[in-house]
Amino acid sequence: MRTRSQIIGSLEGVYREAFEKAGEAGDRARMDALDFGFQRDQVTLEVLLDIRDLLSELRQAEAPEEAGLLEKARAIRKFTRLGSR
Repeated sequence: MRTRSQIIGSLEGVYREAFEKAGEAGDRARMDALDFGFQRDQVTLEVLLDIRDLLSELRQAEAPEEAGLLEKARAIRKFTRLGSR
């Protein structure tokens, strides 16, 4: 699993490249849109990473250390049922 800093770094790299191209073209409106988009996507990604971390902690707390494939499938099934009730 990739670390939080690797994921945020990848996001930043994509936006930085597009931002620099817009700057070279003198497209200030595009630069502003990219800046806003980066901030929005960074917040969204941070929330998703927090959820990933919480689910990982939950899985570790509930599942035995060496859970087999069948136990993992049951845990996923149980988790998906929680949302439908």
